[in-house]
Amino acid sequence: MWPENFIPLFQATPAASVAGHEFAFADDALILNHDGSLPDTATLEALGPARADFLFGRAGESGCRARRWDAPALPEKLQALNLRACHGVLQEGQWFLAARAKQLLGWDLASRHCGACGTPTGTAPGEPAKLCPACGHRHYPQIAPAVMCLVRRGDRLLLARSPHFAPGMFSALAGFVEAGESVEGCLHREVFEETGIRITNLRWFASQPWPFPQSLMLAFHADYAGGHITPQADEIEAADWFGVDALPGLPSPVSIASRLISDGIERIRKGLP
Repeated sequence: MWPENFIPLFQATPAASVAGHEFAFADDALILNHDGSLPDTATLEALGPARADFLFGRAGESGCRARRWDAPALPEKLQALNLRACHGVLQEGQWFLAARAKQLLGWDLASRHCGACGTPTGTAPGEPAKLCPACGHRHYPQIAPAVMCLVRRGDRLLLARSPHFAPGMFSALAGFVEAGESVEGCLHREVFEETGIRITNLRWFASQPWPFPQSLMLAFHADYAGGHITPQADEIEAADWFGVDALPGLPSPVSIASRLISDGIERIRKGLP
């Protein structure tokens, strides 16, 4: 979660502006000092003009600045890490601010021309939006809702692996909500498409913004209602029912999948529904 004192905003950053918190990216990788701390403004200024540069919020009295360079030459005292690898390096509140910065940087670069008429856009005052001076269209950050479902059958959990997962890792089932589809409908469809399993008794768990690239993960528990596991070709490499004492490799703690599965395990061990 964001720090309690964080207030979101979006405004162009004057060249002389100094932010208290610098979330800087080399392409899609976060730039950090080798001790895992955020670099200071003076160090980043030495990289030259950034392709994108704006304030995206305030934490107390300090501004939060997002910047991005395309393949910059980093000095030895800096490193660039994939944002997933930064979990546990940054404080949790910092990681979620870095995730917000990454999402907004992607949107900023993708919305520099109006999607309706092609005219270069400007920053709308007072909100995170791009305004087209020709047709007046406002372009807001695009967020893709995605569902995740942990299916339980007695004391076993349905876990699956995609071909792009790390070797040996399994996770809960997930997929994107389609146009005109409810979240509940998506849950039933995705689980059935990916495994041939029918579900019932959906129960809300939690949500998480997921900046890879611009998703909002909506996680649920569900119970088995019928069917036999039939992995979806080209989408699911393997799927099975797992007991809590014989689990495969699980997702990184950075993801909501890890918390969802941990909650499912705890419920089974405590005899909870």
